Amino acid sequence: MSHHKVTKPRIIGLTGGIATGKTTVTTYLAQRYQLPILDADVYAREAIAPPSAILTQIFTRYGAGIQNADGSLNRQALGDIVFNDPDEKLWLETQIHPYVRQRFREALATIQETQATVICAIPLLFEAQLTDFVTEIWVVACTPEQQLARLQQRNQLSIAQAQARIASQMPLAEKIQRADVVLDNSLDLATLHHQVDRALKRGC
Repeated sequence: MSHHKVTKPRIIGLTGGIATGKTTVTTYLAQRYQLPILDADVYAREAIAPPSAILTQIFTRYGAGIQNADGSLNRQALGDIVFNDPDEKLWLETQIHPYVRQRFREALATIQETQATVICAIPLLFEAQLTDFVTEIWVVACTPEQQLARLQQRNQLSIAQAQARIASQMPLAEKIQRADVVLDNSLDLATLHHQVDRALKRGC
């Protein structure tokens, strides 16, 4: 009879609104605690990297206007289409989400053997119905004004473009209601890091 205790790994689903500070949190968790980070954005980029079948579908639907000279996807041009049209955004997500789900499933299957805590950084945790993969949900939040300013600055967007991207997501307030932990990123970095430390200890 085996005596070693089987512990269920702690799988933290980290989400938030666009430009609320998810990357700041994952960077800290990776550097300070050496925790493995599984990133939905990385999988989503893989899904549309040439010569993927999903990319072919996207070009077929939207034409050469969203294709760069090297055959890759012009993400900004595609963004301007889907962030202004809910039906097109839904179509695109229907192509990409199943691929992302599959990659999480594979990665978690290999990582759970060795790791007690895993961070899944998933901007669309609720929208893509990926909550079944995680054991707890952390939401990174800031004020609407900060979110808009950060997004404009980071992506070099006009205020209208930034507002369209924020409006296309589930409202941050709704994500906060569904969170186990809310990390307030409206103050300085030290305050954010302190909240992360506390949230991590909480579940140990």
